[in-house]
Amino acid sequence: MATYTPMIQQYLKIKADYQDAFLFFRLGDFYEMFFQDAVKASQELEITLTSRDGGGEERIPMCGVPYHSAPNYIEQLITKGYKVAICEQTEDPKQAKGVVRREVVQLITPGTVMDGKGIQEKENNYIASITEFDSQFGLALSDLTTGENLVAYCSSFDDLLNEIYSVGAKEIVILSDFQENWKKQLIDRCQATLSYQKESSISEQFSSLVEEINDERLVTTFGRLLSYLERTQKRSLDHLQKLKVYYLHDAMKIDLFSKRNLELTETIRSKGKKGSLLWLLDETKTAMGGRLLKQWVDKPLVDKVKIEKRLSMVETLMEHFFERENLRQLLKEVYDLERLAGRVAFGNVNARDLIQLKKSLQQVPAIESLCQSLQSETFSVERLDSCEDLTNLLERSIIENPPLSVKEGNIINDGYNDQLDQYRDASRNGKTWIAQLEQQERQKTGIKSLKIGYNKVFGYYIEVTRANLHLLEEGMYERKQTLSNAERFITPALKEKESLILEAEEKIVELEYQLFVEIREKIKQYIPRLQGLAKRLSELDVLQCFATVSENRHYCKPAFSLYNELFIKNGRHPVVEKVMDTQEYVANDCYFNNERHMLLITGPNMSGKSTYMRQIALTSILAQIGCYVPASEAVLPIFDQIFTRIGAADDLISGQSTFMVEMLEAKNAIAHATSQSLILFDEIGRGTSTYDGMALAQAIIEHIHEKIGAKTLFSTHYHELTVLEEQLQSLKNIHVKAIEENGKVVFLHKIEEGAADKSYGIHVAELAELPKSLIVRAKEILKDLEKDSKGTSSVTSKKSERVKEESFIDSQLSLFPDHGQQPSTKVPTLSKKEQNVVDQLKSMNLLEMTPLDAINALYQLQKKVK
Repeated sequence: MATYTPMIQQYLKIKADYQDAFLFFRLGDFYEMFFQDAVKASQELEITLTSRDGGGEERIPMCGVPYHSAPNYIEQLITKGYKVAICEQTEDPKQAKGVVRREVVQLITPGTVMDGKGIQEKENNYIASITEFDSQFGLALSDLTTGENLVAYCSSFDDLLNEIYSVGAKEIVILSDFQENWKKQLIDRCQATLSYQKESSISEQFSSLVEEINDERLVTTFGRLLSYLERTQKRSLDHLQKLKVYYLHDAMKIDLFSKRNLELTETIRSKGKKGSLLWLLDETKTAMGGRLLKQWVDKPLVDKVKIEKRLSMVETLMEHFFERENLRQLLKEVYDLERLAGRVAFGNVNARDLIQLKKSLQQVPAIESLCQSLQSETFSVERLDSCEDLTNLLERSIIENPPLSVKEGNIINDGYNDQLDQYRDASRNGKTWIAQLEQQERQKTGIKSLKIGYNKVFGYYIEVTRANLHLLEEGMYERKQTLSNAERFITPALKEKESLILEAEEKIVELEYQLFVEIREKIKQYIPRLQGLAKRLSELDVLQCFATVSENRHYCKPAFSLYNELFIKNGRHPVVEKVMDTQEYVANDCYFNNERHMLLITGPNMSGKSTYMRQIALTSILAQIGCYVPASEAVLPIFDQIFTRIGAADDLISGQSTFMVEMLEAKNAIAHATSQSLILFDEIGRGTSTYDGMALAQAIIEHIHEKIGAKTLFSTHYHELTVLEEQLQSLKNIHVKAIEENGKVVFLHKIEEGAADKSYGIHVAELAELPKSLIVRAKEILKDLEKDSKGTSSVTSKKSERVKEESFIDSQLSLFPDHGQQPSTKVPTLSKKEQNVVDQLKSMNLLEMTPLDAINALYQLQKKVK
């Protein structure tokens, strides 16, 4: 390090404290990066990699970005999961002795970014911290853009993983000795950036945030996160709200696989919002309402009283159409109060933001009046704090259309500050004097083209074209600059007035910025009130959203069963129905009670089994978030958990096959479901051989039926399983009806009682337009298989399963019958050598051989019989 120049030594010293971040090192009008930072940044940002002499033996890799366009480059890096440390010059280069002093003024990370395209207006941007306590985990969450702080216990790592995935935390703060396996899962499953923080004590400045929390472990968990934010942000965090404890069991538990399968907030294929339940519901008018809607969808309630309160308020808004429409129009004019408050505290708010704040507050009295007109036993809203004194302050102080920059003036109203008014008067009168002087000099000299101009180099000047110079008296003006076609002059009086005008304008800009900062500091006092107002307005927004969607889509108000029953009449899949638009959706009923808690669904592919299963789950979720449901009538239990296994998908992240994913999701449901849960299993067992899959499917059905008692929808193509209706008291067969006309299958998408008569698999292949010759051959093979299996019994026990499988194996090997066996008329008697090969073949354990080993073994056997 001693061989490098003093500036490079300074860079390396600062970089040593920020090894996991790109160091944006300020040099004049550029942020420069050196060494590996430069190499990597040039690749990620697609900018030119150069080099410079740093005093060492080799030139140092270097790349840079202009200061004024740095935010765009920083955002690109943050979006990719990187961190950026901003290193600024902290002293005037003119006064510096030696190397200009520099220090990191902010560390920008995926969880602490405050603005830009990476911040979705209708999504929280959480940063999380985890602390392990005796196999339990403390989880703290903070959204720096809104100031929201949450903390909870997670009883297992799976619960922790589900919760982080659910809230979408972009960054997770942990101890450096956190288990490597856990780190990997956090990165792979949650796509999160990991950061490290040892200190977890809470400074006196923030003690008020945790004064109501008695659990030291939760305080420690939050303290780690808070310490990290203090260390990295190096600026005011006055907008942080009091820490709120929440409990996982207060909400319906839906694991990350089920959220994905049900497409609650994003679709499986595109990973986008469009096509999800959240997309269907989002009729919110404010960004903060959109964020709250997502939180409610992620965490359906399990408290009947709270659910029914929301439903009652939705009902009132549905009954008052005109009031609801007025509310929607008023909310449309309300900006994001939560994030505006955050930007005020953070110090990056501008004058236009304050105008948005003022316009938002001006809507509150009308919203308050409207709510009071609806106030009743079923519609109860806390009074809204309109912050009138803050509105008046903003009305008096900030002009209506201010510029983006707060350091160029023209943002403060006339009459707000006497000193500012005096400076403005001097500036305006000075400019009037300049205009009058121009007219006087034109008359005095007779030169109509004479003009008084201004530039930053010479200030104000009198300009006379070369053709009119002869009209000037000798010594009338003092020559200042000669141009190709004109001369520029000054006079003592002009320079005196210039001094007055420029001094006034300079002082105006300085004073306006000073006044703006004072106004911003005053607004900080209102942050808790603004956050409380934002909370109530966002709740109103979500409730009107539910009412609007429910009315437009003809949903019904659900009732909740006292006897653990589920009855849905004419139920529909809400998202599929919307996507179908003008096409008629085929509605279906569903019924469960304590004597009928399992439905075995059969029917052809593409007939709608999976859609039917999903719509039952989505109907329950809609009801438990307080929304009406897509049905003509609905009586529902309150589910504590929903488990799903829907769709064939492998898990490339963890290297697991489709069948392994099936089994893991089945295990998760079996291990955690209760009698108050809902389980959706679609085609369990199809990822392995027919008999293995059928045996597993039957065993799973029996286990759920006998030991769990959860309400279960189980779809299958194993028609042999339909006989379980006779053996399991609470299981009933239902099927999706299809009819065959002229050799073609027609799906009716209608659920009926009883088992399906056939699978129609070949018909579906025909619809997919597989080659005709292939379809014909498939039908021939099917006939042969059906003929061979005629008379064989269904799989109803372990014994019959084993017998059937052995029979199947024997039938496959019947081409080479045992020596001494009566030969078939079609198959010749085997020689001793051939029989030896058959014996070796029977003794092989193919399941434990690799494909290459199996091919080699087959090759050796073939050589023996040739």
